[in-house]
Amino acid sequence: MLPEGIGEKVTQVVKFARVEGNDLPLPGYETPGAAGMDLRAFLPDGPLTMAPGELHLVSTGLRVELPANTEMQIRPRSSLALKKRIIIPNSPGTIDEDYRGVILVGLYLLGGEPVTLSHGDRFAQAIIAPVIKPNVIEVAELSATDRGANGFGSTGSQ
Repeated sequence: MLPEGIGEKVTQVVKFARVEGNDLPLPGYETPGAAGMDLRAFLPDGPLTMAPGELHLVSTGLRVELPANTEMQIRPRSSLALKKRIIIPNSPGTIDEDYRGVILVGLYLLGGEPVTLSHGDRFAQAIIAPVIKPNVIEVAELSATDRGANGFGSTGSQ
């Protein structure tokens, strides 16, 4: 049996406001099992062609109001990352619940051929996640574990 709330539909609301001229669909889930909502490129002045090694901030044309104690994580879509070599350098990017500005996504083209994004292209995904805000305390010692302070690669070669 799962803990209470796990696996259940949440009925919270995420509010989006469009910037002037935004004619794009609101973010949405493409399949019933999708974890992320697809975000679309707001490029009213025409397509954006990215050359290898370039970093661009791409607007979604949207502002957001998130439920309390949540964040919006911005992640790459696998089709852009794997097929076209476009990454989001700060992935996952975080949109805080109190931010009300336009959502911009940094895109970086790793290499290969130039890539063109058009107005309305799905170019990133957003995941709404809970945020835990614990009390922070200072202690002289931490509890011991089998792993201890062993770092990178210490849990096996795989």
